[in-house]
Formats: sequence, C-alpha cells, structure tokens
Amino acid sequence: MLDSKNLEISDTALDFKRIGQRIKEIRKMKEMSQAELAEAIGISTKYISLIETGNKRPSLTTLVKIGNVLGVTVDSFLYAQQENSAMAYCSELADLLEDCSGYEKRFICEMAFVAKKNLRENGCSCRSFRKS
Repeated sequence: MLDSKNLEISDTALDFKRIGQRIKEIRKMKEMSQAELAEAIGISTKYISLIETGNKRPSLTTLVKIGNVLGVTVDSFLYAQQENSAMAYCSELADLLEDCSGYEKRFICEMAFVAKKNLRENGCSCRSFRKS
C-alpha cells in the first residue's frame, strides 16, 4: 500500500524559476507574446511575466492551460525537476530535430555520441552541469 505522505512534493522542492524559464522558452519558440498567451488562458500579462520570472507559483490548472495553449504537456515545464530521467529531454530533443533534414538529424546524433563518449572518457559527468 502506498503512503500518500511519501508521495507529496513541497513547493520548495520545485524550481519555479526554472519552470517559468521553460514556459518562456517554449512560448518564444511558438512565436507567441506574453499578451497573446495571457489572453488565451484568461489571465493578465503581468501574471505571465511573474510566472516566467519565477516570482509567482502557478497552480496546476494554470500550468495545464498554458501547456494546452502552447501545444505541450505540463511535463515539458517540469523536465529539469527530476534527476536521471531519460524521458526528461525527449520533448526538447524532438523539438530540436523537428525541422531538421535527415542529414542534420544524423549529424546532431553523431555529435551527441561523440560528446557523451568524451564526457565519460574525461571523467566528467552530467552532474557537473547542474544548476547550483
């Protein structure tokens, strides 16, 4: 039986600044202004700005609305919140490769293999790239 107390995540465990940065990155990739996003979900432009800077903590409902308008799932905003999750970067990589030619996709893949090999051979780990 699962203990619901062990499943809870406190607000302090989530990096709302990083969540806001991801929202902003995705919004800009979709070439949408803060005003357009705010209007689409029925909140103020100022509130979107506060979310994107990490100065306000949006509700789950607001995150879902933002995700729906931007055409992404809520996990796109949270991908950096879980350590060692292979799925954490899937949507980001898919977005990166979306408009690439076959040659570009292969080149990027080869570069990733070389980077991974070099990181491991030189004793570097991805942990050294974590935000402090």
